[in-house]
Amino acid sequence: MTYLAPRQGLFAIILLVSFCLQTLLLVISTDQQLSKSRALKGEQMVAQLIDEARLSLENKDRVSLSVIANRYTSEQDVTRILIKDSNDDILVPVGNAPMQQGDTIRQIATKGDAVIGSVALTLKDISKGEIIAMQWPFVIGMLLLHLLLWLIYGYLARPTKEQINAISRDISELHREQFRQLDQRGAERDYDRSSYEDDRRAADVEATQSTVDNTTTADASAAVRTLNIHGAVNSYIRGQQGATSADADTRTNSEHDLDISADINADISAGMKDDVDATSKADSAHHTEDEPSETSHDQSIGKAARGSARLSATRAFDSVRVQIVFHDEFNMLERLAPAQRLPYLALCTQLLNQATTELLKQPLLLGVSVINEPSFDDKGASVLLKADNSHAKVALAGVMLGKLYLMLNKIIHDKHIELSRFALPAKAGVSDDAQSEAMMHLLHGIGKKEQMLILLPNAGLKQISHHVQVQSIMRPTTVYERECAIFDGGNDAMIQRLADVRNAVLMVDNQEASYS
Repeated sequence: MTYLAPRQGLFAIILLVSFCLQTLLLVISTDQQLSKSRALKGEQMVAQLIDEARLSLENKDRVSLSVIANRYTSEQDVTRILIKDSNDDILVPVGNAPMQQGDTIRQIATKGDAVIGSVALTLKDISKGEIIAMQWPFVIGMLLLHLLLWLIYGYLARPTKEQINAISRDISELHREQFRQLDQRGAERDYDRSSYEDDRRAADVEATQSTVDNTTTADASAAVRTLNIHGAVNSYIRGQQGATSADADTRTNSEHDLDISADINADISAGMKDDVDATSKADSAHHTEDEPSETSHDQSIGKAARGSARLSATRAFDSVRVQIVFHDEFNMLERLAPAQRLPYLALCTQLLNQATTELLKQPLLLGVSVINEPSFDDKGASVLLKADNSHAKVALAGVMLGKLYLMLNKIIHDKHIELSRFALPAKAGVSDDAQSEAMMHLLHGIGKKEQMLILLPNAGLKQISHHVQVQSIMRPTTVYERECAIFDGGNDAMIQRLADVRNAVLMVDNQEASYS
């Protein structure tokens, strides 16, 4: 069997670090050398440019200066040349330095003792990638060298057969020593356990013997006391009567003693029977008292199980109900005259139906259809969406419809308020059809203006998780509030899609966006 070299992975990490450090040092040293050479080259170019452009710079001939500067910008290292006059005004800017940063060399142009201008030349920085590309033979060679060192180490540092045998002997000796210590500790524990068992057994025998002796002594004393009493009675009777009558009286006394003993045994049996009957009655009463509590507990468990099944996060659903209500804190809709209320509700109904129609044209919501024909009244409106197949994203359709109507209602509300007309903000709730009643309670209880609540099982939340973000209700007080979520935003694609549908709805209804 061939063994690998010890710590071969650690040696590979060391070689990798060495290769990275050598490459870094190579890049740094090359960068310094190139910087120095480019600085010398730049100073020479600036001096030469000043000599060529001195006459044009003195006359401020921009055309000549541009021609001269363009010749120098054709160099690969030069990115920009900036020529200024004696007043520090720019005469000729040539190059694209704002796009490529680098070192700038500035020099003043003089004619005699007079300053006639200045020239600034910017040299392009050399990137680290270009340096590595220039030195690729060295980098590849170092990589191959480190790889070769790793292979050589893996071959030469493998343990020999003598080393393997020595390690095996050491391991075997270590195991034998450990087993010897374990056997010694086990023997000591067995000895202690056997001593303890013997002591306990001896104590049990002594206790049993003392109990038997005490019982025997008590029985013997009782028998002696009984014999003494009977003997005294018989002696007294024989002393009062004759020998013949004494025999008869002895038999009578014996029978009387037997009767007394029988009466005592009967009393003891009756007492024991009464105790047993009392215990049985107590147990029966206790059992009878426990039965109602157990029954009520079972009923409460059944109710809890039914409630949890109704709110189970894994409940199945194939339809979603979108409920939209007005945020009417002061019951203004009820006080509004029918001549104004009915056109406003008709406008809201038209917006909702048009939004539903335009939204369900989206390819993302293919397979989702509307079951009812929604219309607004004083309590709001409700839209029931159904999935026609298992791939239809009915939960996502409900959330998008609720958000779309809130966006439309926001525009209509702001426009009506601007025109000093009646309008109300709205809030929406999206839930499966089984939880529509609970969602209505949540909307009236904790719903806020322009807010959308979501009460869906896990399958529905999974449908919308890739498109929207939700947040939990802070400090919930009921089970429904704990399971409910608040719409907290959507991704860019969904918001853009909703904006397109909103614009389509408004363009269709631009002639009917207000009521009279």
